[in-house]
Amino acid sequence: MIERVQVDEHWADSTIIEAGDLVFVGYCMGNEGGPVRDQIVGAFETLEKRLALVGLGLDSVVKMDCMFREIQDLNLLADVIREKFQGKYPVRKAFTTDFLREGMSFQVDAIAYKDRKD
Repeated sequence: MIERVQVDEHWADSTIIEAGDLVFVGYCMGNEGGPVRDQIVGAFETLEKRLALVGLGLDSVVKMDCMFREIQDLNLLADVIREKFQGKYPVRKAFTTDFLREGMSFQVDAIAYKDRKD
């Protein structure tokens, strides 16, 4: 089963897709234009809200792609992950990218696991 939970017709993409036991969540960002740490927190808050739409929390996240404008900002990531994930850390990778919008310094995409036995 594939269910497109949140579709953006303007950009012609889906920000949440359930596919079997996996939930793919993309384009999570927040607090654009603010300090990078605030953007990281905002992105995880967006991720949390999107996961809630399919009955999940951050503890269901198994993989994240963390995108930075400046790789030295990676130093801020671990503290925010510790706060938000409380020991249930996903696999993650971080890399730099040129964001299309000015003021964006961080974005996260994630894959979560949804146990269908419930």
